[in-house]
Amino acid sequence: MILIIANAILTIMPIRARRAPACRLLAVTFDVGCCAGDMTKNIIAAVYETHGNPADVLRIETQPWPKARPGEAVVQMHAAPINPADLNAIEGKYPVQPALPATPGFEGAGVIVDLGPEVTNVAIGALVILPHNIGTWREAVSVKADELVAVPPEIEPAQAAMLKINPMTAWRLLHDYVELKRGDWLIQNAANSAAGRAVIQIAHDLGYKTLNVVRRAELIAELRADGGDVVLVDSEALRDEVKNATSGAPIRLGLNAVGGESALRLANCLAPGSTMVTFGAMSLQPLKIPNGLLIFKDLRFRGIWINKWYDNATMQERMEAFRQLFEMAKRGLLKAKVEKVYPLSEVNAAVAHAAQGKRSGKIIFEFNDL
Repeated sequence: MILIIANAILTIMPIRARRAPACRLLAVTFDVGCCAGDMTKNIIAAVYETHGNPADVLRIETQPWPKARPGEAVVQMHAAPINPADLNAIEGKYPVQPALPATPGFEGAGVIVDLGPEVTNVAIGALVILPHNIGTWREAVSVKADELVAVPPEIEPAQAAMLKINPMTAWRLLHDYVELKRGDWLIQNAANSAAGRAVIQIAHDLGYKTLNVVRRAELIAELRADGGDVVLVDSEALRDEVKNATSGAPIRLGLNAVGGESALRLANCLAPGSTMVTFGAMSLQPLKIPNGLLIFKDLRFRGIWINKWYDNATMQERMEAFRQLFEMAKRGLLKAKVEKVYPLSEVNAAVAHAAQGKRSGKIIFEFNDL
């Protein structure tokens, strides 16, 4: 089972907006209908009561329509992806664990349909990204209003639902460790992952050149079309192939989401004094660094858990990062690939599909209007 330690998020920025009367639409809102927030309705939610294989332990449960308490907003879900971290949490392998029974889902997007008392910063009808650890695999949820992130109207709800984890991780990988210039090279493994594709798209927009390492030759054309400059199949000859592809240009940043031998081959491609950042461990193998890479090449080895970045970042830093991601998404330069959309009622089939190794995009849930 894939383990990615980067896929978690906590604090989200507040939104500045006036509270709107029920069913009144603002310029950046969706029509939620005058029946939205009807507490006589029920919702369905995915629930697990014990840890284990997600396809075995998840079930669908009917729950009452959520109520907005003071300071809260009810969000009707539009879309929520299945991330490796979601599967890890259900299996009991993730550092952050909710109390059981629990509803999974680290990210998602939906529309505000009801507001509790004392809420002045969000409007009914606004498309928003949900906060971390809320459990997004349900049709509606009540959350603290000041933890919601307003989404520009040009961005599709399904894409908004996938912006919070992998694109933000990619943005931080490209900005926080090595100061790159246009034309500089970086190298990454697991380049066909959601985070890897986001790295390709963001790096392309910034003018950085990417060396993208994958395990399957059929991915080469696909990632080249996404903007990858060079795509190579991982092998023992990787260092020589990289040298030939770049004409020996120095590579100062390596991005590791695999670990084990793949990470070591990546490190061997780096120039002296370079940095490799680990944000995942798909192989479940430890990263063993030969002494020579430290002594003679003076390589730096770092790690990132996006959860910690959110904890430590200032409000201004979070807002600026989201603004940049939103601008790229609005221009069509940052888009997550989706392999298949499932209704929540088929959660067991969806998580089994998401656990498969050979996929070409995300598995996501889309929710019907209630």
